[in-house]
Parts: sequence; C-alpha cells; structure tokens
Amino acid sequence: MKTKITKLLAVSALAASSLVPPALAEEGKVKVGLILSLSGPGSVLGQEMQKGADLALEMLDGKLGGKAAEFIYEDDQRKPDVGKEAAEKLTRSDDVDVVIGSSFSNVMMAIHRPITRAGKIVLSPNPAPAPLAGDKCDPNYFAVPFQNDQLAEAIGTHLSAEGVGSAFILAPNYQAGRDLLEGFKRTYTGEIVGEIYTPLEQTDFSAELTQVKSADPDAVFVFYPGGLGIQWVKQYAQAGLKDDTPLYSAFTYFNGAALNAIGEAGLGLKSAAQWTIDLPNDANQEFVEAFRAKYDSPPSDFAAMAYDAVRLIDSAAAKVDDVDDTDAFRAALREADFASVRGEFKFNTNQHPIQAMYLATVEADEDGNYIAVSESVIEEAMEDSYAKDCSME
Repeated sequence: MKTKITKLLAVSALAASSLVPPALAEEGKVKVGLILSLSGPGSVLGQEMQKGADLALEMLDGKLGGKAAEFIYEDDQRKPDVGKEAAEKLTRSDDVDVVIGSSFSNVMMAIHRPITRAGKIVLSPNPAPAPLAGDKCDPNYFAVPFQNDQLAEAIGTHLSAEGVGSAFILAPNYQAGRDLLEGFKRTYTGEIVGEIYTPLEQTDFSAELTQVKSADPDAVFVFYPGGLGIQWVKQYAQAGLKDDTPLYSAFTYFNGAALNAIGEAGLGLKSAAQWTIDLPNDANQEFVEAFRAKYDSPPSDFAAMAYDAVRLIDSAAAKVDDVDDTDAFRAALREADFASVRGEFKFNTNQHPIQAMYLATVEADEDGNYIAVSESVIEEAMEDSYAKDCSME
C-alpha cells in the first residue's frame, strides 16, 4: 500500500505540522505538491529534502510570493509506479500549481510526463536525467540543482588536470548511474581500467572491491547515493583501499546525517559539488544557521537544493498575479530572481543551471560533525552537455 504524508502549511511556520484551518484556505493560495522518497531505501534523501523545503516555507512565514501556501507531500518509496500514481493524484484531484520532485532519477522519468502533460510545472530538487536536459526537454520541467552528469564531468576534468593516469568507475545500474559514469568518461582523459554497474539494492560491495584492488587504478570514481554511499565508503576503508587509492565521488558522501553515519572513514574524501556548507554568500549563511538551529545538524546538499526550489517558487509567485497563469509563472521561474544558497547561477536555455562547480573535501567541524567543505573551484560557470540538443531557446 502506498504511504502518503500530507502536510498543509499556511500563515506561519508554527502551523507546519498541522492542517491549515478552513478559514485560511482563501483563493489565490499557492498549492505545491512534493513527491519524495520518504520511506524505504533512499529515504534519507527525501527526508533531507523535506527538511529543506519545510524550513524555506517557515522562513517565508508560510507564504509564497506573499500568498498563503499549502504543501502536499507524497511518498514515492523510490518506486516509479508509486511516483506516477502520486503525480496523477496531485495534478488531478489535488490540482496543485507546481510539483517539487522527485528524489531519484528513475522516479523522475516516471513522473515528469504526467505532470507536464497536465499543464503543470515540475521542479526537480535533485535528479536531472540526461534525456530531460536534451531532446526530451520540456518547457514545464526545471532542474534546480544541476544536470546529473555535471558533477561527474567536473571530477573527470579535475583528475585529468591533475594528471591521474587511470581510474576505476562504479555506479548503480539505473538512469542516474549510467548518466554519471558517461559524464565522467566524457571529460576524463586517462585510462578507464574498470567499469561496473551494480544492482540498485546492492549494499555488499566485497566482490567489486576485490576487482578494484586487482586493477590497481590511480583513482576510483563512484556514484552511490544515500545508504549505498554509506556502505561503499565504509567498506572501501575496511578493505584497506582508502590510504592507497584516492576515492572521488558525486553524491556519495554529503553533509548531514549520512556523512555522520559514514564517520571517520569519510575524512579526507573528495567529491564534486555545486554547493558546500561553507560558501560565504549571505543566503547560504542564513540557511545553514537556520537549519542547524531547527534540526540540530548540519544541512545536506539535498536539503539545500529543496530549500532553493521553494525560494525559487516564492520569487516567481511574487511576480505574477496568479500562479494559474502558467506562461507568466514559467517565465518568472526562468528568471531565477532569488538569492540562491549557491550564490550566482542562472538557467540555461534547457532550464538547467549554469553555475560554479567545486572540489569538496570531508572534514570534521568543531561540534564533531563531518562536513564537506570547498577546497577549490573546478569550473566557474559550468553548462551541461545536453543544452545544445534541447529545442527550447
């Protein structure tokens, strides 16, 4: 049976855990559906996004663009069919104005069409599969954080610049995994000495680690999100590879509860990132401080991107008389006229960001939390590789 979590928010953040009183359900309210993985495998991603979205609305006094707001959460359980059902419910019976979702690329590939076909706009807070950035781009689909391949391309660029001669690459066998390894190969100029795709539910990597040891690469690049990343990094260190073979990733170790779950095994590991907790812009500092105060933990990348998605909706809703005017609302979203936690970024013609990419390194903060901080800039204004294939201008 599908698990559903519904949350209505309006007027103030203090009402975030309760239903909006009928008297406040006035016309002009902005209804936002959120399809996230809130239970089962990968739920840590969805739960972090929920925290980021809730915090953003709280800091906006329960309003978007000055209008009362309603959040309706749906749990996709990381299952495409459940996600599709949620998308149809939100756009039909709930008649939301915009959808934020999902947590994983396989679910995004199932939900984007029902949403856009219904004339609604969907904002991705995390997954950005290659087809939707290129020839299957859609005016009603926006990728808020990145295009999947970008972080892997950034690591490939970095390792090539550092003269790393060989690499072994691994990822789960689904849309995002295939996207990221293709992205790495697109920019890495060294030799790929091994390439493995593992089942999405696999958490024991002993056989793959044996193959990595045998290949003896100069570096390893992996994409293992959520709980998979926790297991991979721990097992990598336990196998004795950490000290001898540098490990790089995209999305595998990130700020928040999961990085603390990895613990000491994550220290010194490097990843590409479009956002890090220490970026010095005012919007990010405000977000990090508020998140720590509310949840007593450092925010994750996933929380930060969901937070940005809500702030983007707020900026667009403020520019239109009615968010039901989809053309006007879409045009306002494309302007990206809000203070992002990333600092400067804008949407490319395919409605994916142009933004800086950083090399992030894991360290411990003064409270004993493990966090990923920016070590250097890999690219100042990185575009994705698929915009040229998108017919939008």
